[in-house]
Amino acid sequence: MHDLVAITALGGSEPCVDTVGAVTCTEVPGVALASVAARLGQESKAAKALAKLIGSPAPGIGRTSGEALTAFWAGPEQWMVEAPFETHEEIADQATTAMGETASVTEQTDAWTRFDLSGDGIPAVLELLCQLDLRTLEEGSAARCSIHHVGCFVLCRTSRLFSLYGPRASAGTLHHAIITAMRSAL
Repeated sequence: MHDLVAITALGGSEPCVDTVGAVTCTEVPGVALASVAARLGQESKAAKALAKLIGSPAPGIGRTSGEALTAFWAGPEQWMVEAPFETHEEIADQATTAMGETASVTEQTDAWTRFDLSGDGIPAVLELLCQLDLRTLEEGSAARCSIHHVGCFVLCRTSRLFSLYGPRASAGTLHHAIITAMRSAL
């Protein structure tokens, strides 16, 4: 079969973009993603290997780190590594090679969906979506939370750009919750 067409998590041929007031929600399908979990007794070596992979220190609790390859904290001695899919389609293989025997790596690209919130007024939207302490979210922060009963990650890239990751199977639910919060807040 050569007539397959990739669709986004929301089922479109193009990413969904919604703007309400000063906030825009953009579906971001072009992300390669892998999880990295340090093996017991290898935590220090895993952090060093991850730092070498992303070109900056492994992120600590509630943080992100890296540039071309970015890692964000997912739990104790666990990280998610993200990069543009176009240039890092084999991100899990790359991470597996870099981590060696220090960590277990799992391909996550099609398991998660990402929505970016950009513009002014994002704190008002997030206050309706989740119970994060927004005073502690600064550039480079990463947090786990529940949004509409869906386990998510919230990354503060700048004061005007946040990324929300949720399970791909719940993309519609997450999108609906985001848009409803945008309409209520703005």
